[in-house]
Amino acid sequence: MKLLLDFLPIVIFFIVYKTTNDIILATAVLIPATLLQMLYTWIRTHKIEKMQLVTLGLVIVLGGATVLFQDKTFIQWKPTVVNWLFGLAFLGSQFIGEKTIVERLMGSNISLPSFAWKNLNIAWVVFFIAMGALNLFVAYTFSEEAWVNFKLFGMLGLTVIFIVLQGIYLSRHIENTENND
Repeated sequence: MKLLLDFLPIVIFFIVYKTTNDIILATAVLIPATLLQMLYTWIRTHKIEKMQLVTLGLVIVLGGATVLFQDKTFIQWKPTVVNWLFGLAFLGSQFIGEKTIVERLMGSNISLPSFAWKNLNIAWVVFFIAMGALNLFVAYTFSEEAWVNFKLFGMLGLTVIFIVLQGIYLSRHIENTENND
């Protein structure tokens, strides 16, 4: 459910773009949609994750620049900047603190050996960096419409595939941990 809520502003962006063929208008709608998503999250949970705040800030700054300067480049860079910042944060957590970000997010629900947490965290680093690079490749190689399609379907699809692969990895190490007890 959370993943769907996270992608809701992108779906709204996509619908506005498909009905108007206007990326500037779609971006102008994305900004309040993201603000409303955060407001809903706050009302429901009384907390907003740091990653969500970073995304909101970039939507406001880069989306605002897109609308202000009537230049789609800013909004096309947003997914790359978000992914690369997340990749940097996950990479930094390998060296700062006792637990990686992945372990902090999931450690209360499952038990894994230390090496598995580190490997999983590095996998997320690689995923975020690759997604950012792939976004730029699509934005600068294909049409605006292809990029909008990729932003919704490509990024969502690749994220779901990565999460499934993560689940397979986790299941192997959870079984090993249980067998060693």
